[in-house]
Amino acid sequence: MSVPGAPAEDWRQLDRRSVLVTAVVMGAMAGGSVLPATAGLLARTSWAQVVGGVLAGILALGVAGAIADFVRWRRTRYRVGPERVELHTGLLTVKRRSLARERIRSVDLTAGPLLRVLGLVTVRIGTGEHTGGGESTLELDSVNKAEGERLRRELLAGKAVGADSSHREDEIAVLDLRWMRYAPASFVAPLLAAAAFGSVMKISEWLGVQGEVLTWAEGRFRDAPLFWGVVVLGLAALVVGVTGSLGLWVEGWSNYRLEREPGGTLQVRRGLLTIRSVTIEEQRLRGVELVEPLGVRLCGAARVDAIATGLVKGAEDEHVDHKTLLPAVPRVVAVGVAAQVLRETGVSPTSVSLTPHPRAARTRRLRWALAAALVPPVTLTVAGVLLTEALVSRVLLWASAASAAVLLPLAVLLALDAYRGLGHGVQGGYLVARSGTVRRGTVALQRAGVIGWTLQQSWFQRRAGLLTLTATTAAGNGAYSVYDADEEEGLDFASRAVPGLLEPFLDRAPHP
Repeated sequence: MSVPGAPAEDWRQLDRRSVLVTAVVMGAMAGGSVLPATAGLLARTSWAQVVGGVLAGILALGVAGAIADFVRWRRTRYRVGPERVELHTGLLTVKRRSLARERIRSVDLTAGPLLRVLGLVTVRIGTGEHTGGGESTLELDSVNKAEGERLRRELLAGKAVGADSSHREDEIAVLDLRWMRYAPASFVAPLLAAAAFGSVMKISEWLGVQGEVLTWAEGRFRDAPLFWGVVVLGLAALVVGVTGSLGLWVEGWSNYRLEREPGGTLQVRRGLLTIRSVTIEEQRLRGVELVEPLGVRLCGAARVDAIATGLVKGAEDEHVDHKTLLPAVPRVVAVGVAAQVLRETGVSPTSVSLTPHPRAARTRRLRWALAAALVPPVTLTVAGVLLTEALVSRVLLWASAASAAVLLPLAVLLALDAYRGLGHGVQGGYLVARSGTVRRGTVALQRAGVIGWTLQQSWFQRRAGLLTLTATTAAGNGAYSVYDADEEEGLDFASRAVPGLLEPFLDRAPHP
């Protein structure tokens, strides 16, 4: 395909092996979609007829997909010019897309198992802008691995084509298999156990044996005491959740490496079956966040996320894949990596002592927690009193007492922990804010990256002399808050962090 006004040799094609990838994927999708129907047909017709029909359908869909993708491949061209990256595709309706090179913020490479076998990668070029319809990204699916690396270096770091991609300026972190022990401490483990139970029920329904499965399970626990039945089911869920979380960790973080490349870019490589390569320009980095989910924090661990411009969550993009620089590791290791990422040779901003918040902030958290914890017991008590059936009423009242005995102490502990986690301060060129209990985050944000402050004060906060300050920035989540700080101290903190920004609105002299 030639483009008017442009030399034909400037335009490149995708790798033709992408047609084979599409054929295999279409066949696999067809096989998975007809599995329930296949299970039903096996009960009414011969095995040979069912398998023959299914294989013929899979082959037909695979061939149809390959033909359609061959047309797409023939009609798709891209080129990298001195000012723009362009992509032209389409048969009847030709789509022309282009991105200004100066606005490109990310070039990420991914390769699933099939692409890896064929030596291919998918290149996703993005500007990091919040636009609909995918207009802020270009996706090249698929090119050979060497071409993908060339595009990444050329578009992000300005390296000459053919430069040695193995060269690095600094190796910040590499995989340590001991980090795997923190995987089961995440909230993913119980979700995986529930998903496994749902999958068993769905597959047994497809095969028409769900009744038999439930009967078998009931027979195992029919004569057992209720307590031991609950214990056995809990242990089974624990084993499934732990196994699943370990499997996900191995798939997501195998071959992990965090490097600083020449030209000022950070690159994260990871993955076992699907390889991911995410690059962040240091000039887009505005800080880091030390993230400590409750289970991980109880194990003395934390992960590190980047706060950078251009890391935008899209319909086909997982934000966490782009911003996570380090998985859950010992907290001291995470603090050290955060300091290296920020090029801080002294004290890491994420480890400095922070200004505690007033006791009124603790009172507010205790009130919120107790109010939330009282909802289930009160609801069960009201239902038990209103019901006329004596047995059901007693069960509900006992359930109310049990929930109160469990939830109220837990709510108090979480509220006190949330209060102890509050803090803020200024360290060098960074403002630091910490909050949260179920998910505690310590944010170290460049003071130069703050573009505004939002001050919030409810009626209750005014009575308690508290204030919530939110620093707005173009990076990361766009806003990072300091919750329930002392009113005067909070305003002084904002003034010290970004001198001259608040004073015109507060009639206060700038902080020296």
